[in-house]
Amino acid sequence: MNATFRGPAATRALAFKDRRTRTGSRAGEAVGRREAIVGGGALAAIVLCGALLVVCAADRPSLLSATTHTGFFPHWMAGPLGGLIPGLTRSPTKLKYLFTGALVAMYLSYLLALKYVPMLRARWAIAAVLAAHACFFLAPPLALTDVFNYVNYGRMEVVHHLNPYTTIPILEPHGDPSYYLSNWHQLLSPYGPLFTLMTFALVPLGVAGSFWAIKAILAAVSLGTILLVWKCARLLGRDPIAAIVLVGLNPIVLVWGLGGDHNDFLMVFCIMLGFYLLLRSGAWVAGEEQVEADPQVDRIEDPAGWRGSVRGWLWPLEPLLLGAGMAFVAAAAIKASGAILIPVVLAALLRSPRRIVQIVLGMAVAGVAVAAASLIAFGLHVPDLSTQSRLVTDVSVPNLLGLAIGNGGETETLRAVLSGVLILTVLLCCVLAWRRRDAITASGWVTIALLVTLGWVLPWYVLWVLPLAALSSSRRLRTTALVLGVYLIVAWAPASGILWNKIGFHPEKTSLGRLHQRYVKELLN
Repeated sequence: MNATFRGPAATRALAFKDRRTRTGSRAGEAVGRREAIVGGGALAAIVLCGALLVVCAADRPSLLSATTHTGFFPHWMAGPLGGLIPGLTRSPTKLKYLFTGALVAMYLSYLLALKYVPMLRARWAIAAVLAAHACFFLAPPLALTDVFNYVNYGRMEVVHHLNPYTTIPILEPHGDPSYYLSNWHQLLSPYGPLFTLMTFALVPLGVAGSFWAIKAILAAVSLGTILLVWKCARLLGRDPIAAIVLVGLNPIVLVWGLGGDHNDFLMVFCIMLGFYLLLRSGAWVAGEEQVEADPQVDRIEDPAGWRGSVRGWLWPLEPLLLGAGMAFVAAAAIKASGAILIPVVLAALLRSPRRIVQIVLGMAVAGVAVAAASLIAFGLHVPDLSTQSRLVTDVSVPNLLGLAIGNGGETETLRAVLSGVLILTVLLCCVLAWRRRDAITASGWVTIALLVTLGWVLPWYVLWVLPLAALSSSRRLRTTALVLGVYLIVAWAPASGILWNKIGFHPEKTSLGRLHQRYVKELLN
């Protein structure tokens, strides 16, 4: 272990001592108290603004909850907070400003909390994370309707015996209550087999029961991810409070991710579980200066030669490494995006033959199990990733790049070029992971590259990179993740559309933009 590295407790003590030294003992204590109050106030502001959004969304049908419309907002969907503020404005424009203002206030408070993290107490941060999760657990579905697409794909198979990987929802009976609430009626399911099997298990609960069960599962795995981030930060000797604030209180993730009930939380939980098990095993996945591994683990001396070495790599089994391999495969089986980290993780372990053999063995076991379950449930059919990969959002980086170079948006050629850039980035990050034995930082940069090259990027995708940024030694990675959050708010906040109209920015009105819009509408019909 690097002798100069200081743990979180020492870092906090030194920060406070530094203030006292620079400003005088009593003055320094006063400054520290003021900064602690500011940091605590920032945490409170995140929770209060989030609660305001949830209460507003639960009050009546509005743009705050995409699945509602005039005359339709059942009590089971509104939840226990419905009708608390009957005086809420009915003006769509005012609601857009309310949503955007609250979101911006939350993000500014989030940045302020991160700035004053050394002055925050652990109980404050933990209480804020729990309170924010409780608020958004009680929320109606915010922003988009994906949660009811999850429910509908599950009901297609269990209720109507229609394979969601081979049958589009428009061919199911339209009287099913989940069909009315879902919207991707011309799209084969793009969700991984492990997640789709989970939705099958929830069908007996009915539509309302499935909705709240999914909300409960996602809130639980989100808190589980934050707990794993805390544990990983302690294993790495980093400040766990800073880590959980960065991950657990990001307003974009809370509002669009947890409020919108998206399955990305399951994928990220599996990824973090994989990294946690690797760290517990002593594997080099965060740089040699952070984790001190036992060199004897990979030094197999056997008079039988290479056969003995291979036997030593395979036996005895290492449960932590096997579990890590299984966790990474599970992430990819929930959402295919998780698979992009697997080569980076393996590259970081190339100098450790026994470890890499054990983790690959775990991946193989999980892969066989997932393949067998998928074969039984869906036959030789797989999620429809090709259709989704052709979707384009107006404000994605590739589409904005296409506009900037005069193409009118993302073209097929530009998509191919950016795919090549992503592949090259993965290779470079594999080299980085191998040289520095740092899979966490390299995985973070790969995830950033994936987000900026995706034509169909949605705001809560920032969740993919936040735990990696929180645990990385790279300040640049954390800064990039925060800047990415600013871009996503500017691009997706409801009031942004008003701004685009005022400045005459209409990417959807180019010939290519209209083509992209038409393609999406065809899938939504």
